[in-house]
Amino acid sequence: MSNNNLLLDTNPSKSSELNGNELNDKGFKNASVLEDVAAITEADGASVTSHEEKLSEPSVKSLSDYFDNLYQPNEDTLVCGALDEDKVKALAQAGFEHIINLQPEDELTFDEAAAAERHGLTYSYLPIGGAQDLKQINLLAFDKILREYHGKKIVMHCKSGNRVGAAMALRAGWLRGRKMETALERGRAHGLTSLEDEVRNRLLVPR
Repeated sequence: MSNNNLLLDTNPSKSSELNGNELNDKGFKNASVLEDVAAITEADGASVTSHEEKLSEPSVKSLSDYFDNLYQPNEDTLVCGALDEDKVKALAQAGFEHIINLQPEDELTFDEAAAAERHGLTYSYLPIGGAQDLKQINLLAFDKILREYHGKKIVMHCKSGNRVGAAMALRAGWLRGRKMETALERGRAHGLTSLEDEVRNRLLVPR
């Protein structure tokens, strides 16, 4: 057999060059894959970071940030001072469903009924301007509203909460037959402050 038929490449440098090119080509491919993986990982990391940043952003302000006077005698009842558009919106976001407004027209600075409707709350209006309006006829109307919306999350307000507290104390004493101190305590829990003596004197009168 002739050695001329053997087409063996015995040039080691050429073989090394081919192996090197092959390795380099694989290396480039591997490097490309690694770059793709790194890019995906970085993107995922950025997505997670972005999500974490969103979670760490300040939540909606608590209601106490909106009000100077705020009373919550139970989870379904809130007593506060005068409202505005932002406060009505915050109350709606907090899950409250109905507003009872005891402020007379001359104390209001905006259309509260329209604001309540815009934010999905129902609305009742019973003006009590001061001690002169703490009459039994008004307390009967107040009691009717509370019974009508029993089970709803209710916000009651006047300018400070004081008149709401007075109404709640008189309702407890006159219409629920509670003893003096029990009725006054009910009133205090709902915002009664400077009208307490007036309420006490009214509760002394038999009804």
